[in-house]
Amino acid sequence: MPDTPPTDADPAFPSERHVLEADCARCPHLVDHRECISWGTGPLAASVLVVGEAPGQGDPEAERWRGGNWTGMAYTSRHSGRRIRELLEAVGYGDDVFYTNAVKCFPADSKDPTTNREPTAEERSACRGHLLTELERADPAVILATGRHATTTVLAFEDDSLDGFLETVLEPRWCDRLEAWLLPILHPSYQDVWLGRLGYDPKEYRADLRAQLDALVDG
Repeated sequence: MPDTPPTDADPAFPSERHVLEADCARCPHLVDHRECISWGTGPLAASVLVVGEAPGQGDPEAERWRGGNWTGMAYTSRHSGRRIRELLEAVGYGDDVFYTNAVKCFPADSKDPTTNREPTAEERSACRGHLLTELERADPAVILATGRHATTTVLAFEDDSLDGFLETVLEPRWCDRLEAWLLPILHPSYQDVWLGRLGYDPKEYRADLRAQLDALVDG
């Protein structure tokens, strides 16, 4: 179904992507099924760097929020990209965020190429250098990991692991190697499902996120 036209309430849509390796072909399966490599967007001097897992299939018929697989820019989908950008704007960081994914290409499900699967360990490893380059270039104060898989990817740089995810949401953890705070948050696609289970309503969640970001960025 085509996306609705942008409104004044829509978050700003990115106009450029930061390409690290044009036509990267490290993962044959991803190359065969992607439309575009979904590179990071936003200012390289941003205080906050958002990390997702991988771009979804997206909607090529959407007027604007088609998704990174079609735009070539991370977090430009209707359901995830627009929502996370709205959230960061609402807490005062709309112009101070770099958006990217741990894996830059759409991981198509072999049984149904129109849906996504989890990236394999090999795909995560192949793309890890790209993410590390982005982290080093941006040098953010806070790495905002959206969901369990993104959090696990960031912790791998620290030779650390994750026992459970939900109890880590909005709990900052210092990363020595990356010299930044890791702050896990709910993936925007699952936020509505899990907010209540964590004891939050949307207003409280945004207030806590803002308080954490303010303290970590200014600290």
